[in-house]
Amino acid sequence: MKLTHYLSIALTCVLSSFCFVNDSFALPLPDFVVDKFIFPGKNIRPANYQVMTEKMAFNTTDGTSLSSDIYHPRGLPKTPTLLVRIPFSDTFSNRLRSDVIARYWAGRGYTVVIQGTRGRYRSEGQFYPLMHERQDGIDTFQWITKQPWYDGRLGMWGGSAFGHTQWAVADQTTPGPQALFIHIASTNFHDMFYPGNALSLESALYWAIRSRGIEDREVEMDDLDKGVNHLPIIEADDVAIGDTDFFNDWLLNQNNATYWQKVDGKNRAATLQAPVLLMGGWFDPFLPTQIQDFINIRTHAKSNVAAETRLIIGPWGHAKEIKLPGSKQTVAYRPASVVPSIPWFDYVLGVNTTPLSMPRVKIFVMGENRWRDENEWPLARTQYTSFYLHSNGNANTLDGDGRLSDQKPTNTQNYPDRYIYRPSDPVPTKGGALLSNRAGIQIQNAIELRKDVLVYTTPILSQPIETTGPIMAILYVATDASSTDFTAKLVDVHPNGNVYNVSDGILRRNYVKTANNAPIRIEIQLWPTSHVFLKGHQIRLEISSSNFPRYDRNPNTGAFPPTATTMQDAKQMLFHNANYPSQLILPVIPLEP
Repeated sequence: MKLTHYLSIALTCVLSSFCFVNDSFALPLPDFVVDKFIFPGKNIRPANYQVMTEKMAFNTTDGTSLSSDIYHPRGLPKTPTLLVRIPFSDTFSNRLRSDVIARYWAGRGYTVVIQGTRGRYRSEGQFYPLMHERQDGIDTFQWITKQPWYDGRLGMWGGSAFGHTQWAVADQTTPGPQALFIHIASTNFHDMFYPGNALSLESALYWAIRSRGIEDREVEMDDLDKGVNHLPIIEADDVAIGDTDFFNDWLLNQNNATYWQKVDGKNRAATLQAPVLLMGGWFDPFLPTQIQDFINIRTHAKSNVAAETRLIIGPWGHAKEIKLPGSKQTVAYRPASVVPSIPWFDYVLGVNTTPLSMPRVKIFVMGENRWRDENEWPLARTQYTSFYLHSNGNANTLDGDGRLSDQKPTNTQNYPDRYIYRPSDPVPTKGGALLSNRAGIQIQNAIELRKDVLVYTTPILSQPIETTGPIMAILYVATDASSTDFTAKLVDVHPNGNVYNVSDGILRRNYVKTANNAPIRIEIQLWPTSHVFLKGHQIRLEISSSNFPRYDRNPNTGAFPPTATTMQDAKQMLFHNANYPSQLILPVIPLEP
């Protein structure tokens, strides 16, 4: 094959993330093409082995046949093994991805097992995401230990649902994994679906459309929009693509601990038995729970596991690049999720004696748009700083009088801001942490023209302010609804007037009237971030009661949201004075000298 044809294939790989295959296995590309065009990385040891392939299957304890593609480095009778359990259907594009990754590892001396989870990728059984991975994973370990090429060392890799296949068995030993690489996934799928007690509607329905039935499919955004706008939302899947068992279960079992324990297990981060490299994105739905996993590992896991665990957070959505304002380039996600695996598995599995040159925490600082090494999360030098909300009672829209200041209110008079939340006309989602293609950073200007959005802004910054860490809004509110939502969104106002989202959050809860109608203190956890508000920019906080369809609409009636069909308006009030100091708490990082 001519070099020009190889390069043409490589370009196709770059555009589609991976490479060309025939009906069974991929056409091997020269190592230099893969290394240069698909997975470029500095100081990654070269591939020294030709790759042999075979197909194998075995029966689980309940008789289900799980099928695997096996990749062997030629000439090595026994090797360490890397296991990837993928919950995708056996399509051309999925084989493109798995083949190139497997050859990348096998060419460097690993036997690679690419296994379909139950009901996917030629494996038998009925597909139902997240439910069967523990026992099937344990059965797979037992099968691997009986193979003649297995040398006793095992690592696992994967993100999202096949990151879950790792967490489901992360407490296993002899046999069990000695190294894990988990990206865009966490031990807590419940809280990913229900941040602040509201449903991540677009993400849940996007997953259902993509994974319903016997094969994955591309998601048509028109189908998604039809579904999310339908009431009751328990029928959103029916309208979008067809009735889907797991979507129904996710909605109907929000408060069913027994159901979610089957998915999330119990204390998986604390009972982890192997070091894990965690990788997440600032606009990924799993980020808050993934960061909590890192904290729990560092605090509660075995000392050797805690000491070796690492965290990387980049400018990504859910396996997607994010367009950063002011930058013409994006940071590629696919190479970032594969290239570090070589030094990581080499080091943890003892393949060689090369020291691991990897910081404990590595973050991409947006605004400045650069990578930075850190030692912990949250950063030890964080200065949690309150920015207080001020107005004369007219903070509605961009043209209102809302102000954000580090000065605490001194007056005791009440000038609350008011708005009406109409579930029939919710504030539309523009970007944020979604599973869908609409994730990321988008211009927010049109949203700030709405009367049901309160806007609070700092003066123009005379010097940069870096915010890296967890973010919280403490608000004093009142409502005439028995149940309602309050939302908070942190945005960056650029000198040209464009406004871009940085972080957001929501809180859904019930309300009862208080003595003398006193305001109720609430806390909204916003998405963690690392973002520099540059000199000449402004920091802004938007407050409302909807961010749809990132989150489902609260009907304000107190009815069970999945089955609710009627909605009513809610009169909302936000207080901010000396007695009720509503505030945004930012994790400010001192400027480097």
